[in-house]
Amino acid sequence: MQLEKLFQMQKALDTHIEDKHSLQDEDLFDRKVLALLVEIGELANETRSFKFWSVKPSSAKEVILEEFVDGVHFILSLGIECGYDREQMDLNDRQSSLNVTEQFLFVYDRVIIFQKSKSLDDYIKLFTSYLGLASLLGFTYEEIEKAYFHKNEVNYLRQQNNY
Repeated sequence: MQLEKLFQMQKALDTHIEDKHSLQDEDLFDRKVLALLVEIGELANETRSFKFWSVKPSSAKEVILEEFVDGVHFILSLGIECGYDREQMDLNDRQSSLNVTEQFLFVYDRVIIFQKSKSLDDYIKLFTSYLGLASLLGFTYEEIEKAYFHKNEVNYLRQQNNY
């Protein structure tokens, strides 16, 4: 994964948003954590993995991938907040023995642990667990990157249109 490029793109978007909304002097960490948790919930909703009471199928793969990438934006942004965008990270160990629902719960736990510690180790564990979810959902690094690049452009357009 082109992690350095993703961090650069996210940093530029974050700076653009913070400048546009005069947020340069605000601590946005907890708001970004909450935004990430919401995005993870939206992703879970699209997969419908927990909806044992329903026979309706999950959303299309493209919809699920777009929701997944929304989470990537906030994970990158949280890393930038903590200064981890300059760190070398090994995120290749993304296999999971959990099912999709269990992995969602594991990711939620990793978010909360990272929120409290803000440590690099917990950040890497969060990112890795999220990529483990991607693997369970059938996404490759290439698909994630392509979708991230597209959504990054969409996010800029949204800012231009006062989203």
